[in-house]
Amino acid sequence: MEPVNRVVMPDGIAAPAANYAHAVHTVGASAWLHTSGVVPIAPDGVVPDDIEAQAEVVWANIVAMLADAAMTPADIVSVTTYAVVGENLAPVMAVRDRVLNGHLVASTLVTVPALARPEWRMEIAIIAAR
Repeated sequence: MEPVNRVVMPDGIAAPAANYAHAVHTVGASAWLHTSGVVPIAPDGVVPDDIEAQAEVVWANIVAMLADAAMTPADIVSVTTYAVVGENLAPVMAVRDRVLNGHLVASTLVTVPALARPEWRMEIAIIAAR
């Protein structure tokens, strides 16, 4: 049986611009998880100042949501990241790559003028399936 999630990287189109898949084909999934925008608020209510620490908090929150749904980062099929214009995005991508540990997902990165609260420099929404 084909795996539930298969990376789609067709011949004849340019390679992705970073460490992600052009698409993920999901077949026969019995469980889905769609998050809202996951924001950088730690369990103690603290929002870190720098974007790398915010990315760490966001991904920790995502991993906790996945675990609650009996899933892991390997079940993620899509990541949408929103970051405030002017932020250094390299640390955000590095944290994502570390958490995903080589697992390729469909990924979109959008820069925005601001998020819902001025202290938030980034947030992420994911879709997972298994």
